[in-house]
Amino acid sequence: MGKIVAVVNQKGGVGKTTTTVNLTSAVGAQGKRCLLVDLDPQGNATSGVGINKRQEHLSIYELLIGQGAPQEAVQKTPYQNVSVLSSSMNLAGAEIELVEMDRRENRLKAVLAPLREQYDYIFIDCPPSLGLLTLNALCAADTVLVPIQCEFYALEGLSQLMATVRQVKRLYNPQLDIEGILLTMYDGRLNLTQQVVAEVKKFFPRKVFATPIPRSVRLSEAPSFGKPINYYDKNSKGACAYDSLAQEFLSKG
Repeated sequence: MGKIVAVVNQKGGVGKTTTTVNLTSAVGAQGKRCLLVDLDPQGNATSGVGINKRQEHLSIYELLIGQGAPQEAVQKTPYQNVSVLSSSMNLAGAEIELVEMDRRENRLKAVLAPLREQYDYIFIDCPPSLGLLTLNALCAADTVLVPIQCEFYALEGLSQLMATVRQVKRLYNPQLDIEGILLTMYDGRLNLTQQVVAEVKKFFPRKVFATPIPRSVRLSEAPSFGKPINYYDKNSKGACAYDSLAQEFLSKG
């Protein structure tokens, strides 16, 4: 049965979608069957794997409100072992619609249940908020992967997120665990980076991935071509970092 990993951070611009797309692709390249679930209304993970988010196709939005079968919504991508449940613009209003529904926090869990047997890993790209969509991801997930930027404010956001994770674990999903904290936009030459790393490791011993993700122009360019970094420039330092992260992730899991 496939492991479900929610990639979560309520702060925007921390490399969350970049991590979801590139980790999914790197794990797929290691021979594991992967499903990428784009739960962000912006749909950047969808376009990041070469799928046109404006095309007419059953999306995660329709599945959440009970329209269509999950198997019909899954789209193959050009990349090895990577399929996607795409986002759509309608997802922006889904939180309001979900409020009125029964078991509103478990809608995504019900959507993914019939798909788990078909995949080794299911990665969920969450929106940059702690609203009802992210709550659905936390209720459906086995573990939470948290990318954080190496800056001071990242630590403030991290404590708020962990409080939410603890609450979800207590109320809805007792099995939920922390997969790991991933340091993104890492520059080891900066004192601030070293301070943030030391602080995060102090609060989360044994939970910080040994592989940090460096700042990289190639990582920033890849989404505009609809390609994960290991297909856009497999020799770049960003591709090497995500390959290393994938190996570390698989060795832990």
